[in-house]
Amino acid sequence: MVMTDPIADMLTRIRNASNQKHSAVDIPMSKLKLEMARILSESGFVSGFSVAGEGKDKKISVRLRYSKNDVPLITGIKRISKPGCRVYVGKEDVPRVIGGIGVAILSTSRGLLSDKEARKDKVGGEVLCYIW
Repeated sequence: MVMTDPIADMLTRIRNASNQKHSAVDIPMSKLKLEMARILSESGFVSGFSVAGEGKDKKISVRLRYSKNDVPLITGIKRISKPGCRVYVGKEDVPRVIGGIGVAILSTSRGLLSDKEARKDKVGGEVLCYIW
């Protein structure tokens, strides 16, 4: 099976695991997905992540977070830029997700950045996804 959109696959795995109240979810390893996991962890949507396995069997294990009454902290994930329709923004147009409560992940010339980091560094780029 050939995966045409690995980012959408990662977001779907996280969304499904979160809805089913799983404590963690395994995602096939790539540098891009590892950086996305880092941004999710720094933003507080997941409690952490780790890499396990060797070679092609490497996986990122993302530990999901829930509130005190078992409500997932991730209430929504949306893929913005898709393989068939890329979405780019300039440094002035970096989006705010739900008034700053959520996070937009951008692929910039300085690597993957959250919307807050992109605004601080004054860079635009491809809007990969929104998480809130």
